[in-house]
Amino acid sequence: MKNIVVLVSGGGTNLQALIDAQENGSIKNGRITCVISSKPDAYALERAKKHNIKTRVLARREYPDSVEYSRDILKALTEEKADLVVYAGFMTILDELVVKALPNKMMNVHPALIPSFCGKGYYGLRVHEEALKKGVKLTGATVHFVTEVCDGGPIILQKAVEVLDGDTPETLQKRVMEQAEWKILPQAVSLFCDDRLEVRNNCVYITAENAAGV
Repeated sequence: MKNIVVLVSGGGTNLQALIDAQENGSIKNGRITCVISSKPDAYALERAKKHNIKTRVLARREYPDSVEYSRDILKALTEEKADLVVYAGFMTILDELVVKALPNKMMNVHPALIPSFCGKGYYGLRVHEEALKKGVKLTGATVHFVTEVCDGGPIILQKAVEVLDGDTPETLQKRVMEQAEWKILPQAVSLFCDDRLEVRNNCVYITAENAAGV
């Protein structure tokens, strides 16, 4: 049973999707053992507490720079014996020392089809604003492994979502969350916990169930 540590900063809707998947049996070989927030008032902490999941707060504003903050995050992840670290609306870019210590053991969900509308500065509503400005007909979400390159890690899963006439950034954000993010993030976590993800040459391959013995 793998220990899953979830990093959050806000409302925690993706965290809730993971909790729901865990409770309905979709994630069989992993358990959310701790939720760590970069903000003390993040509602995601309340979601965790309602389900008796341990919480910790490492407030980014209390640290002078990313390196010192990242060192304490890595220390916490080590203390929690994290097998998998999931960014679920975690709005802080960590120093590369963290991902180097946990290669292919950290994943993030991004609200677009990478490589579109991604990288530094592309988060939250801005992603959907830019998608609408470009007039794309399809957008979606991507789950990828975290590397030192922002949104540049190996892609695990993607799911497309249609852009509708009259969409606003808010309506598009809601539909991408409901139709893509909340579905593929638990799927990716489940695959990881079942040892079915293999990374070769910056590409992720999903192995067959019987090959993993699950």
